Amino acid sequence: MKNIAILSGDLINSSEYESTTLKAVVTTLKKEFAVIEAQYPGERISFSIYRGDSFQGVVENPVLALTIALQIKAAVNAVTNAEVSKSTTPIAGIRISIGIGEATYQKDALAESNGEAFQYSGRTLDIMKAEGMKMALTTANADVNSEFKVQLKFLDATTDRWSIASAEVVYFLLKGYKEQEIATELSRSQAAINLRKKAAGWDEIKLLLERYTQVAQQYFV
Repeated sequence: MKNIAILSGDLINSSEYESTTLKAVVTTLKKEFAVIEAQYPGERISFSIYRGDSFQGVVENPVLALTIALQIKAAVNAVTNAEVSKSTTPIAGIRISIGIGEATYQKDALAESNGEAFQYSGRTLDIMKAEGMKMALTTANADVNSEFKVQLKFLDATTDRWSIASAEVVYFLLKGYKEQEIATELSRSQAAINLRKKAAGWDEIKLLLERYTQVAQQYFV
């Protein structure tokens, strides 16, 4: 049985959201799941939302898991709601737990599926709530877990400082857009996009993603 990645996530303090904000965020999540599935043709990727503010997804290629998790996070952090707030700070946050291991699943019944990856992802999400973590990785490899517990703690510190504008830029960078393409998409100058990119900690995030790719290819593919 091969290794797969399971992403489990939930919105942070969603009970405190205005109804229009919650609706906007859930709509964004649904759209983003469709975008991701289309973004990686040939890859087996499937997401579903449950309980209104939580989701679970299967990414059969573990190498893609952290990039996809960050893309979901950036999409949520970039949500705006002018009716509620004109702040530049994200109005919505999300926790995502990545579990990598062996598992079997049914695309239309993820909640009924089982295996290492599901257990790692689900159990860690519960721990994250108590410890205030935003992104986590759990596998059967203790060394990998130790390394990324530290790495993702630094990632949390970086993304906690994101503005909505930072999240927007990181979102497009994760999709492979160049600075000028992002500038066109957001109707901003390339210089402005470059500044946002630096403020978002993109160079450090890119290094983390490169390291994750190396580790995932070495141990889980």
